[in-house]
Amino acid sequence: MNINGSRRLTTTQKPTSQNEHDDPSIEKASSVSEIRATLAKLKEQETSVTTRLNELVTSQRELSRELGKLDIVRAQLGSQAVATRSISNNMLSDAASTAKHISGAVQKLDLEQARVKATLQVVEQVSELKACVHGVVGSMGAPQDWETAAGYLNRASKIPKEIVQGSFAEETVPSVEVPDPPSVTLEHASQSLCSLFLREFEKATKEDNGAKVTRFFKLFPLIGRSNVGLNVYGQYVCQGVASHARTNLNAGTGGAQRKEGFFYTNALTKLFEYIAQIVERHGGLVERHYGEGQMVKVIERLQMEADVQGGIIIDTWSDERSIDRKLTDIRSYAFTFLVQSFLPNQSSRNPMSRTGSPAMFERDNAPIEDDSVDMKEVDGFLGQMGVMLARWSNYTRFIATKCTDPNTLTEENHTLTMPALVSSSALVKKVGDKLVTPFNTMSTFYFRRSVEKAFQLDEQPQDLTLNMSRNIAANAPYITSAVDDVMYIVNQVLQRTLSTLQRSVIASVIPTIARVLSSDFIGMIQRKMRDECYPKPAIQGGLPPEHTIVAFLVLLNNLDISTDYIKRIVSSKLDTSLDLLHPSSTSSLNTTAAPDDALRSPTSSLPPPPPPSKSISTSFPFASDALFITQSLWTLHTSFYTKTGELLADGIFAIFRNVMRPRLRPIMTDTFRDIDYTLSADEIDELNRLAAEAGDSEYDLRDSRAGGGGVLQPLTDSHGHPVPVSSAVPARFQAGWDALTRPLRRILTEANWERLLGTVASYLASEVLEKRIWGYYGRINALGMSRLERDIAGVVGVVVKASARYKVREVFGRCVQICAVAGMEGEEWEEVVRLEESGEGGEGIVGGEWRIDAEERRRARGLVRG
Repeated sequence: MNINGSRRLTTTQKPTSQNEHDDPSIEKASSVSEIRATLAKLKEQETSVTTRLNELVTSQRELSRELGKLDIVRAQLGSQAVATRSISNNMLSDAASTAKHISGAVQKLDLEQARVKATLQVVEQVSELKACVHGVVGSMGAPQDWETAAGYLNRASKIPKEIVQGSFAEETVPSVEVPDPPSVTLEHASQSLCSLFLREFEKATKEDNGAKVTRFFKLFPLIGRSNVGLNVYGQYVCQGVASHARTNLNAGTGGAQRKEGFFYTNALTKLFEYIAQIVERHGGLVERHYGEGQMVKVIERLQMEADVQGGIIIDTWSDERSIDRKLTDIRSYAFTFLVQSFLPNQSSRNPMSRTGSPAMFERDNAPIEDDSVDMKEVDGFLGQMGVMLARWSNYTRFIATKCTDPNTLTEENHTLTMPALVSSSALVKKVGDKLVTPFNTMSTFYFRRSVEKAFQLDEQPQDLTLNMSRNIAANAPYITSAVDDVMYIVNQVLQRTLSTLQRSVIASVIPTIARVLSSDFIGMIQRKMRDECYPKPAIQGGLPPEHTIVAFLVLLNNLDISTDYIKRIVSSKLDTSLDLLHPSSTSSLNTTAAPDDALRSPTSSLPPPPPPSKSISTSFPFASDALFITQSLWTLHTSFYTKTGELLADGIFAIFRNVMRPRLRPIMTDTFRDIDYTLSADEIDELNRLAAEAGDSEYDLRDSRAGGGGVLQPLTDSHGHPVPVSSAVPARFQAGWDALTRPLRRILTEANWERLLGTVASYLASEVLEKRIWGYYGRINALGMSRLERDIAGVVGVVVKASARYKVREVFGRCVQICAVAGMEGEEWEEVVRLEESGEGGEGIVGGEWRIDAEERRRARGLVRG
């Protein structure tokens, strides 16, 4: 115990003796006090060790007590384990053996029972087979009950072949009346009944006895000859289809009916309707007696007959209408007017005259009429082909629906797949060669020739003038007649193309419409804008002639209205709200760009195409056709919108640069004429008093503007009438602004006016007003700053009042903020500086985000003198 304790003491004392070299020791003690201190220290250590030893001894006693308890429990469990083992060996082993024996006996019993049931089933099946064999033979004898005989054969077909052909059946079923094995007897009976049914079915078809046809048609599947029944039934209905088609065609033989435009269209329509009626009426009968999906085999036969009869109708129509010759004439058409219109060095024409009139082209020795292709006849052919293609599309969709498992079609997923029996049919190729290709070619010619004709007969609106004292007789919008004509044709061609319900047609015609609109329609307007009526001054420093400006404005209107037409047309076809197509053409104004770039990005925010509408998805149910149609129409709209947007931007800037900008500087010079922002309040009151006195005397002060000898003269408006100081600048600018803008606004469309106003506002803000404000640096007092701020606000108000959009006001944000900062009180400016230093910005003080940077704000504070 002492040894263990001393070892434990050595171990536990190591952590507590880190500073043993500092403790006193007996060997180093040099005095009695040091010896006593050492003894006291050793006494404390002894007490600590003794206490810890006592604690260890106490814990060892408790542990020994617990171990003793565990030994007792172990002894008890050992005795119980021995008892349990003896019970298992003596009692349960016998029970397990008995259970195993019983289980084996039950399995043997189940096996015997299964064998008995199988034997009984075989006996029952053989008995059923024997009854069926004798029933078939008996029914085919004197009674000649074919339905009963077919019923027995149908019952026999449900018996497994291994039973019918088994040795047991071959030994038990044959009898004196029926000595052959059952399989042979049944096969002979089936063959005999099949031959009999075929004879009777053909006889019934010749007699046109529908009841007998149905009677024997229902018996074929009962005798295991479903394919034979479907085959003869297919022949029967195909004969009806052929007879019906011949009757329809022969109805016009030798008469004028074949010359009637829609005779062959009606014949093809009746063919498809007749086939659809057969499928719809007889499909239930076939599915009920032959099984689900068996009608597809009949449809295959009907499609083969449709290939023949439909091909005959289409070929006859094509030959009698001389479609190939007409296509040759169309492909050789030269479009003389359009080609000559784009040739260089065209003689300039009076833009206010009737564009492309016969007299002018006779003068230029250039013919404008070419009647080698009759447009009315082409329009008639397109109408006929459009109806035939639409009927073909409806027919293929109907067949696809009948060939598709109805369980796969839901409200969320109603996509159809074209069945192979249609996609690989001969009629598909016939439709492609004789209808789709001619339709695409004629549609392209018809549309382009219509565009050419529209420009040949184009007429300007009458009596347009910039003189506000003269009324305009025409109705707004002021556009040429070509726009309405061309857009009417666009809508007509699109409607006819979409009504065909043919993806291949739409994939060809819609891009063609976009191409012709871009190259011919927009191209013709662009050439006129560039070559005939570009607003350039007749002399250096002057303004363009009035008739040139008016004609140019009308062409800008043409572009804007045609864009709106296309948007509405495409919207109606997409069945989508106008607001979803694209944002307003004037809703995005660049408030920070230079005037030259203010309208250079008209298509920067076009949204993605809308999803297919319900009507389009219903009309085009195959695969991704609906999405393709939607994207094609959207591409037509966006491509036209992009082209016209770019041309409008260039045209609007040309009007601004050549018509408005040369007159804006004189207007602004007159607006701020004689305006002195260093006047005191007394001088301003004196000017206002003089203006009031001069106004009362109705004295014309236009000749005394210069004044002299330091005598104050009242301010006047643009007409020489005296006005108060506070209203001089707004009044002068209002007069000049109205004289400049009202004639243009009267002719332009609202959208074009907003485009032009955006460019002018950007120019006024950045190039005129802002420079003028900075030009007063050091030449303006505090009172003058307040006047300047009100004058700038008045000018801005005049410009903004001419627009229906608030964004025009944002263009002048820099000017307004410069004046606001320059006119701030000291406390307000200190608050701005404090907010800037704290990172809060101080935008709330000026009522919005900063348009001028910190350096410009500090510069603005120096505008006011002193």
